Amino acid sequence: MIKVNLKGEVKEFEKGVAVADIAKAIGAGLYKASCACRTDGEVRDLRSAVDSDCDVEILTFDSVDGKHAFWHTGSHVLAQAVKRLYPDSKLAIGPAIENGFYYDIDSETVFTPEILDDIEAEMKKIVKENLEITRFTLDKQSALDIVKDDPYKTELINDLPPDSEISFYSQGEFTDLCAGPHLMSTAALSALKLINVTGAYWRGDSSNKMLQRIYGIAFPKASQLQEYLDMLEQAKKRDHRKLGRELELFDIMDEGPGFPFFLPKGMVLRNELLNMWREEHRKAGYKEISTPIILNKELWLTSGHWDHYEKNMYMTLIDGDEFAVKPMNCPGGLLVYKSKRMSYRDLPYRLGELGLVHRHELSGALHGLMRVRCFTQDDAHIFMTEDQIEEEILRVARLIDKFYKMFGFEYTLELSTRPDDYMGELEQWEIAESALGRALEKNEMPYTINEGDGAFYGPKIDFHLRDCLGRTWQCGTIQLDYQMPERFDISYIGADGEKHRPVMIHRVALGSVERFIGILTEHFAGAFPMWLAPVQATVIPISENQHGYAADIVQKLESHGIRVECDMRSEKMGYKIREAQMQKIPYMLVVGDKEKADGTVSVRARKDGDRGAMALEDFIAAALDEIKTKAFDV
Repeated sequence: MIKVNLKGEVKEFEKGVAVADIAKAIGAGLYKASCACRTDGEVRDLRSAVDSDCDVEILTFDSVDGKHAFWHTGSHVLAQAVKRLYPDSKLAIGPAIENGFYYDIDSETVFTPEILDDIEAEMKKIVKENLEITRFTLDKQSALDIVKDDPYKTELINDLPPDSEISFYSQGEFTDLCAGPHLMSTAALSALKLINVTGAYWRGDSSNKMLQRIYGIAFPKASQLQEYLDMLEQAKKRDHRKLGRELELFDIMDEGPGFPFFLPKGMVLRNELLNMWREEHRKAGYKEISTPIILNKELWLTSGHWDHYEKNMYMTLIDGDEFAVKPMNCPGGLLVYKSKRMSYRDLPYRLGELGLVHRHELSGALHGLMRVRCFTQDDAHIFMTEDQIEEEILRVARLIDKFYKMFGFEYTLELSTRPDDYMGELEQWEIAESALGRALEKNEMPYTINEGDGAFYGPKIDFHLRDCLGRTWQCGTIQLDYQMPERFDISYIGADGEKHRPVMIHRVALGSVERFIGILTEHFAGAFPMWLAPVQATVIPISENQHGYAADIVQKLESHGIRVECDMRSEKMGYKIREAQMQKIPYMLVVGDKEKADGTVSVRARKDGDRGAMALEDFIAAALDEIKTKAFDV
């Protein structure tokens, strides 16, 4: 018998028991809902056998890894359906992704929306067939024999070491190269939908063949699928690319793919956001700096970016020497620190920078403001002693929390640990990871572990904010770094008069300013809080008789710093009001003869419509209070 620890409850089972049978022994409901398992920290199939005492966690669709197994099985059902209907198609790869799954397919058939409907119908047949999913492994040569007619699978296997054990999964007549994990059968995918099809280069390389990538989603219940499809419909309406053009905020031009243009109204929005950022950082004790966009190769060799990030960097020659356009701001911040003699009395030393960085992204990955090739990162670099680490991490966490609450965002935290290509000593990494964990625990901030996803120079805490549609976005991050201070040989003079090495925090609050503006645009559907709105009020005279009064109102509003426009066009009132509503302007001030005689304005609010007549002074006072308090529920 072996002992299995199930979240604190220990039960005994026969040696070699499958985890699926453990789930069944706990309860039929859990067995039916289970997707995968975690044994001693490793995510595996439910069909996996347990041979010794261990910790076991049954993973349902409610967990990240459970969803991954569920959606990974969805990709295999998709591939099986394609092969049934279009047997000459060649399969490339089909992973689970953050929301659903996809499969890249090489086919002479163009997968139109009508054909996607046929594939989806075939997928539903496969689900109804309740095909058992089995796993088997082969040596490399045997694996190559199985996929000999499939060039993409052959290439993947050839890339593996000679002594590899190659994993396959089968369901009915379909077999696919795959590491798993997968569900026990196809029946669980009771609610599925194919979303769209796009082009994708094999292995993301534009020199390779363009494949067709079919995206899909699946859920255990039809109600969950409908909720997701409703969210997608809302997301289309809120698409920041569409709203950016309609509201004249920003755009991406053909002449600069991945390089955003901010239009006049977009610059108002951007500058208000950055003004807030500067004010909050000033109050938090940061000094703002600006470092060059182009720096020489030696700097990037010293920082380690040349070895770890070169493929994403833009290069240039100046006077015969190699330079790089900066992909990150941190080396410049280190040079600023190093430019003066530092004492322990100067620490912690907080440097903030709104630095423009450039990173090469494949054209297929570009997406509006969310994935670009140049962006402004709201960086800060904090230099401190080891005994100041926990307090500084908490100060940063509280500052980021303050920013997100300004916009009504909720968020979760993730601690990302040492990656495979890490720099420095293992002991320093362990100290850094422990320091981040202790700081979060001391402040009672719940977090999950993301193994191996830290930066190459240090572990990090990532902030995943949730928008009004329930989507999550990774924005803020806190990275603890022992490596850069060592590589740049920076120091401070301690109380003992000797040189000591500081520790460094890299952090961003908003992340990419451009991406954050894209998130805000979708979160608010373009109806920004008044303090951020490019135009905060529009004055609408009913007729030409009120043009002079309307101009006076504009002058008074502008004198108080309120951003205002006046619509004096010879159009009908209904048309002017609809135009202002389409532009998401917070307030419309309608003025006719009565308002002119009384010195009032008739106020229409974006949120709740007609508010009736109001003295202009009262409207100005209320508007200024709304701006000052940064109210967002408007």
